[in-house]
Amino acid sequence: MTLPTSVEGVAQDRGAHSVGIGRAHAKAILLGEHAVVYGAPALALPIPQLTATASAGWSSRGRDAQGELSFTMTGSASRTVVTQASEGLRRLTAAFKARMGITGGPHLDVILDGAVPPGRGLGSSAANSRAIILALADLFGRELSESAAFELVQTAENVTHGRASGVDAMTVGASAPLLFRQGRARPLGIGCEALFIIADSGTAGSTKEAVERLRHSFEREAGARERFLGRATELVGRSRLALADGEAEEVGSQLTHYHELLRAAGLSTARIDAMVAAALAAGSLGAKITGGGLGGCVLALTRPEQARQVTAQLHEAGAVQTWVVPLRRQSGHAH
Repeated sequence: MTLPTSVEGVAQDRGAHSVGIGRAHAKAILLGEHAVVYGAPALALPIPQLTATASAGWSSRGRDAQGELSFTMTGSASRTVVTQASEGLRRLTAAFKARMGITGGPHLDVILDGAVPPGRGLGSSAANSRAIILALADLFGRELSESAAFELVQTAENVTHGRASGVDAMTVGASAPLLFRQGRARPLGIGCEALFIIADSGTAGSTKEAVERLRHSFEREAGARERFLGRATELVGRSRLALADGEAEEVGSQLTHYHELLRAAGLSTARIDAMVAAALAAGSLGAKITGGGLGGCVLALTRPEQARQVTAQLHEAGAVQTWVVPLRRQSGHAH
């Protein structure tokens, strides 16, 4: 059967009450923030506990002044976040339809239920975009390849964040930790079991501002960029080998060293530093800021028996919420 190329055709084929569903999840960068934008490697962790779910369906209303779709965002998102997301969704929907060769049609209703807090370095915009893209593909009955989904989400990320590395767009659909280098990703070999505790500082970071701040510091001081990238690459490399060899303590040390690298670059905050110190004092194997910086979350690698104490101390130091992500043994392979 040939797939219809207009929305009317799809609506007729699948019924006026068809609903498309799409899901994605949060992510955290283990090591490699900022350096990855310059081509250095990064390690990233999917966070399946924090999800974005989108549903897309046909609306009975005609087109309104807003164009071809209505957008509802559930939860406690601020008006500004909803407005920005609505604008992004219109561009994303247009890009999806153009790619799939779909034209015209009745009004679309899209509802996004996003549990990934924005501005925390957890990939909320990428997770939301991926969930919406998958919901649209489901609604229109189209097969969407992984590379096509990545490209659509990555285009939206470039609009949201400026120059996006691609880590978020890839990891919000991944099922295992990834090694990311120059636009390509492969699963990480993991030889140990531990827990990552992710703690929200309650303050939104700003990737764009952090990227600009780092770029200006590179321009001011000769050799600064090379030193930063060299140190970042070294820490990522050591962590990757330690993860594969099951050396959790060594991985923890590299996380803490990476935090020092970002802190020295002016990308941390007093609260983040206090949370890192609290996690380490409570027995965490290592802790660091995760994401673009200037706010956001702390990530702490912890043995299960220390998890309660580390979590309690993170809250004491200012964390407003925490999540636990288990690290499981698995073999890595290229793809």
